[in-house]
This record gives sequence, structure tokens and C-alpha cells, in this order.
Amino acid sequence: MEFNYLAVFVAALVPILIGFLWYNPKTFGTAWMRHAEMTEEKMKSANMAVVFGVTLLLSFILAFILPSITVHQMGAFSLVQGDLGIQPSYETFMAEYKDEFRTFKHGAFHGVIAGIFIILPIIGINGLFERKSWKYILINTGYWIVTLAIMGAIVCGWR
Repeated sequence: MEFNYLAVFVAALVPILIGFLWYNPKTFGTAWMRHAEMTEEKMKSANMAVVFGVTLLLSFILAFILPSITVHQMGAFSLVQGDLGIQPSYETFMAEYKDEFRTFKHGAFHGVIAGIFIILPIIGINGLFERKSWKYILINTGYWIVTLAIMGAIVCGWR
């Protein structure tokens, strides 16, 4: 099972690129600022080099783990990491199923599923305790669903 580091690198850029579009004032930026209680002054007070640098680092971490969510063969690969190593049965399995479900569409599907079943509950719980509106929760969750769909498509379909 080869690991595509270039796909992970490209996928790691997606959160920043989608963020520029998603949180732009012409899309959801104005509504997000209002519901996040964010002001221009708060935004200008941040060290944006640090914000974007840490965002990129965290995006790499996310992109690195996404193949385990989007690529079914990663499950089989994880089984051969023990003391026995790679057995002929694994070689046979990979020869037969190497490219099964390795499409952009399949990766996007798993990205959407991760967004709905992992991200929505996390952001929803935090938003409820932070007394944020459902609009705030849905704007942020929508961003992550779209972002994970694109990231999942890249890491699963790009071979």
C-alpha cells in the first residue's frame, strides 16, 4: 500500500483555500462574524502569520489521517503491521482489491460522512455550551463538510 504524500500535501492546502471563499464577506463571512461575535478589531489584533502557520500545520495533521477514513485498503494495511508482517494472504488481497473504491467520488463521500458524523457533533456540542446560534454551528459545520469532501476526494482518488 503506497502512501501518496503529494496528495496529502495538496489536501492540506484545502482548508485555507476553502476558508478564503467560505468566510469571505460575500459568502458566509459577514454572518459568521456576527454570530461568532467577531469584530474587525479582534481580527486585526491577531498575528495572522501565526494563525495561518498553525492552520497549515493542523491541516497537514488532518490530511495525514484522512486516508485511514477514505481509503478502505488502509484497514487491510493496518492489519499487517504486527509481528507476522506482510503475509501472502495480504498480497493476494491487495492484488485483487488494490484500486477498489479509490475514486475522487468515494473519497468525497467519506469526507461528507466524516463532516456530518464527526464534525457536526463536535462543533454542535461546543456551540451549545458556548451559547452560539445554530446559524454559527451550521456555517462552521458546512465549511468542514465541504472541506473534508474535497480533502477526502484528493487523498482517496489521487494515485
